[in-house]
Parts: sequence; structure tokens; C-alpha cells
Amino acid sequence: MSASADTSTRTRSLIFLLLAQVTAMTTWFATTASLAAMRQGWTLTPFQEGLMTSSVQAGFVGGTLTSALLSAADRYDPRNLFMTAAAIAGTACLLVVFFAPTDITVPILRFATGFCLAGVYPVGMKMAATWAKGDLGLLIGLLVGAVTLGSAMPHLFVPLGLDWRVPCIVAGICALVGALLIRGVDLGPNRAPAPPFRLANAAEAFRRRPLRLANLGYFGHMWELYAMWAWIGTFLAASFALRYGNAPPVSASVATFLIIASGAIGCLVGGWAADRIGRTAVTMASLAVSGTCALVMGFAFAGPAWLILLIGVVWGITIVSDSAQFSASVTELSDRTLVGTMLTVQTCIGFLLTLVTIHVMPYVVNALGWTYAFLILAVGPVIGIWAMARLRADPASASLAGGRR
Repeated sequence: MSASADTSTRTRSLIFLLLAQVTAMTTWFATTASLAAMRQGWTLTPFQEGLMTSSVQAGFVGGTLTSALLSAADRYDPRNLFMTAAAIAGTACLLVVFFAPTDITVPILRFATGFCLAGVYPVGMKMAATWAKGDLGLLIGLLVGAVTLGSAMPHLFVPLGLDWRVPCIVAGICALVGALLIRGVDLGPNRAPAPPFRLANAAEAFRRRPLRLANLGYFGHMWELYAMWAWIGTFLAASFALRYGNAPPVSASVATFLIIASGAIGCLVGGWAADRIGRTAVTMASLAVSGTCALVMGFAFAGPAWLILLIGVVWGITIVSDSAQFSASVTELSDRTLVGTMLTVQTCIGFLLTLVTIHVMPYVVNALGWTYAFLILAVGPVIGIWAMARLRADPASASLAGGRR
């Protein structure tokens, strides 16, 4: 294949991959975005509200654990895995609309959606990595940016209709489109032979110290990320209602979309910077800023919308600008034959942690109020900074970003 043809194939494949990621990931927060509409017709307990998001997280953990134990991301064609997973996730999201939000079938279907998204998110990162040419951080940054944008999209679907089912219907259709789009993706040259099946493959993520530190940094990041994404909309709705009543200058759903979607910019800038400055430098800086936002956001509660949006957008950008770099670090530190498995193990445990903060948040809000609720999220960035500083001092970090630590 000529260089020009290779470049054309690379560009086309990455565009289709990013579009497939955006559309498939709209299913993640489809019910979370509908919480306000659900409350108008049903009385939900704090546990049930948290379950709208945590059931997806739990399903994702189950899916990534299964994939990691089977080394599925390294043993099967990732395009077929992605296509099948996105199609089932979209179908499960559509089926939700046939049940009341309080029906036990809803979290079961959301669990199934999350389980299948384990064949979308880490598998997409593996496909992007096959096209890396000294720009791994940027490529995975673009991929995580697509995930971020897709996760934010359901909040834009809310204004399309007052019925809580609208985001689920639109997201389900989008995921089915994503299953078709992935067929336009070719794999790049950076591929390794599939490893032999061994359950012990997954344990490699913790046997080697550099991988342990990179994963610990990611876990600190995840402690903060999804709890913020899951509850920032509720925070905004309560804050705007207290200050503006029924006439806020911007709706809470649109503001939520802006805050979460701004992370796509952070992923792009973070990926570009990490390839030039260094993985650990970018992750530590991002964690420091996002952790600071977690500390101060609550004190802006019921304040002017412009101030909350300013803090929120900065938080939205920095809370995910480092995400891709933890994945890129694991990719560069891993045995090439186990990259897909190592990425899956990392995301599996990271998302398991999100179950804790997502469910704890409403109880903290009830006990302390929104002013202090986000403070618990700052614990994650502190741990993450410590881990990445240790990795930076490790000789193995010389393999990160071509020697740029």
C-alpha cells in the first residue's frame, strides 16, 4: 500500500471509529439525563436514582471482567466485537421505554447496556492504537473525546420532549447506527499476534510496578469522573431553581451538556500536549485542576449561573483531559500481545470504583448539602497525583511518549 493510500485509509478509519464511538456511547447516560422527567411521575429513592447510572457501570465492570479473563479484545476481530456490542446495547436501551422507571427490569436492561459497552470503549481504544505513528496520546485522546461527547449527548435529547423516554429512544437508535459505522474501519499496522488463552493474562496489570502505578493514577481519576458526570445535572437543576426559580438564564440540561461535552476539548488538548510534554506531566496537571474544581464547586451553589458554568466548564475540561493518557501509558508499558487485555482490566477496576462514588453522592447531599458534597471527589485526584509522580520517577517511564514523561 502506498503512503498516500495508507494515510487515506488511516483518516477514513479514524473518522468512522470516532463517529461510531460517539453514537454508541449515547446509551450510557440515557436514563440519567431523564431523571428530572422521571421525578414528575414517579417517586424515586436516592438508591433508585443512583441505580439509573450505577447499573450501567456495574454492567460495564462485568463486561470488562469477562473480556479481560477471555482476552477477547486481543483474540477476536475488534470490529466484529464492537459491532455486536453496540447493536445489543442500542436494543437494550430501546427496550427500557416499555417499562416504568421503578420497574426492576430497567436496571437489568441498563446492566445489559453497560455489559455490552465493554465491547465498545476499550475495544475502540485498541483499534485507535493500531494507527499510532508517534501520536498515541492524541489518537486515544480523540477516542476518549468521542466517548465524552457521546456520554453528554443524552442531555441534549431532553429538550426534544418532556417524556423521559425520549433520550432512551434517540440513544438506542444512535447506537444501532454506530454498529453500522464501525464496518467502515480498517485496522492499522500496529497489531500483534493474539496471545494464547490464559486466565493469568489479566493479572499482568498488577504484577509489574509501572503498570500498577499507571492503573492507580487512573483509579484516582475515575473516583472523581463519573460521579461528577452523573450528578452535575442534578446539582445544576437544584442550584438554578434556588436562585432563579422557573426562569434560569440557561436550562440545567443544556448547561450539563456544555460542561460534560467540554471534556472533548480537554481530551484533544491533553492528547496533543502529552505527546509533546509528557504523559505524567499532563495527568498530574489535569488532576490538580480538576481536584481544585471539586473543592470549590459546591461553594458556588445557588450562585450566578455564569460563575457555576465557568467553574463547571473548567472542571469538565480537566476532569477528562488526562483520561486517555492513563490508557496510553498502559498501552506503552504493556506487552504488545496483551494491550487490549490490559486496557480492559484498567477500565474494569476503574469503573468498579465509580459505583462507590455514584451511590455515595446522594447520601452525602442529604447529609451535608450540595455545598460540601463534591469534596469527597477530591480524594481521587490526590491519590492519582501521588501515583503518577511515582511513575515519573520510575525508569520504565522512559518508554512513555517516546521518552517524554
